[in-house]
Amino acid sequence: MINQIIEKNIPEFGKSMKNKTLIIILLCLFIKTGSLNSQTGPDTYVWPKDPAVLENLKKWQGYKFGLLIHMGLYSELGTVESWGLCPEDWVRRPVDNYYEYATNYRNTKSRFNPVNFDPEKWAAIFKSSGAKYMIYSSKHHDGFCLFDTKYTDFKVTDKGCPFSSNPKSNVLKEVLDATRKTGMSVGVYFSKPDWTTPYFWWPYYPPKDRNPSYDITKHPDRWQKFVEYTQNQINEITTEYGKVDILWLDGCWVLPKSAITEKVAEFCTYPHDMDLNMKLIAERARAKQPGMLVVDRWVQGEYENYLTPEQNIPAKALPVPWESCITMGNAWGWVKNDRYKTSKECVQLLVNIIAKGGNLLLGIGPNGKGEYEPAVIENLAKMGKWLEANGEAIFETTPVEPYSEGKVAYIAKGDNTIYAIYMPAKDEKQLPSHVMVRTKLPGKLKISLIESKQNLNYQKFDDILMVSIPAGLRTPLAEKEAVVIKVSTSSR
Repeated sequence: MINQIIEKNIPEFGKSMKNKTLIIILLCLFIKTGSLNSQTGPDTYVWPKDPAVLENLKKWQGYKFGLLIHMGLYSELGTVESWGLCPEDWVRRPVDNYYEYATNYRNTKSRFNPVNFDPEKWAAIFKSSGAKYMIYSSKHHDGFCLFDTKYTDFKVTDKGCPFSSNPKSNVLKEVLDATRKTGMSVGVYFSKPDWTTPYFWWPYYPPKDRNPSYDITKHPDRWQKFVEYTQNQINEITTEYGKVDILWLDGCWVLPKSAITEKVAEFCTYPHDMDLNMKLIAERARAKQPGMLVVDRWVQGEYENYLTPEQNIPAKALPVPWESCITMGNAWGWVKNDRYKTSKECVQLLVNIIAKGGNLLLGIGPNGKGEYEPAVIENLAKMGKWLEANGEAIFETTPVEPYSEGKVAYIAKGDNTIYAIYMPAKDEKQLPSHVMVRTKLPGKLKISLIESKQNLNYQKFDDILMVSIPAGLRTPLAEKEAVVIKVSTSSR
């Protein structure tokens, strides 16, 4: 996962570590251009042809809100995930010796022990948020597996990891099983690049960047082993872990050379073809998981079932399926003293994304003990409380013009109802006496506050409604995350 973490935003997060060489301070963890937009767009999107995939894609578009969980060795360290291993000149580390750093990072496996990991408690936290789906990180770029893979010992269930003796050490299985029981859909994050397996970073050659450390055209047998290694691990995930609704693949620079477009060329610099045979991967997975969504992020083609702009909301509504993946704090995983968005910011983020036709995938992560920060739990619960009262304006809805205007976002349900969602500013003390709402709904209208079901008076001027907010409600409503005004044609 590409990150946006500025050193000043996570002050002194590593000082409490026993081994200071395990601290990563990355001044700028995102693509060199600074762009966090999706590198594919609606003009190049390829609609799936499989009816089962199309059906599940439509269902997924109605979910609107999901959670992305990052957990790994970086959770133990309290630092940004994986990227300290990457020997590119934009990465910053606290020590001069790269090999010392990399060895110490990987040796964290010997003390990775999230003793308070409680999958049922996690699932309850997820459910409390009102989210409809959850995606869990099975393996990040560092290659450390949070599942019981047969193909490497760099995993949580290996005897060299203290958590392996825990009956719930197969973390991926436990999280997926517990989350499914709540009724939520589940997905699996998986990194295509792997910076520990010798089939990708062959120790004979030092790594130079995020790509294979060797010329794969000169050593095709070794590269083929990596291809099979990746295919086998994905096959494990999609055949041995129950129903998987989404396979969410990260690390777009590992792709066929023919798939490199102008938008991704700047960071897909490896001169050789890194084809993993996504066709085979998808076919094998869907043989066991009919209709499963495959998200080969930022790789243009039929295996990017929806677009994934990162830490960013598109400027306008998109006519294809998309999901903004955005962190609640500044980091994807847990870091000490991270700064979290408030529940008001999170709800308004959700509203702004839905108004443009997308889903929000909100990123959070547990600490090294397997626990979530109280602020994260509280924010999720507040989001859930708001969604419990206002969910009809969020789930199974569609965008409608003018999408958003000022503090008001617009969402439709069917042909006869729109929701005008007013988003109070952080320091707003009371709502205005009138809220302007645009709509082309014809005839006599019924207008109400969705949460209290209180009817509101209005005046109509062509396609503009001036909706009156009662004086006694203007101050308490300003404290809400967002205020939903329901506008519908009156039944005869």
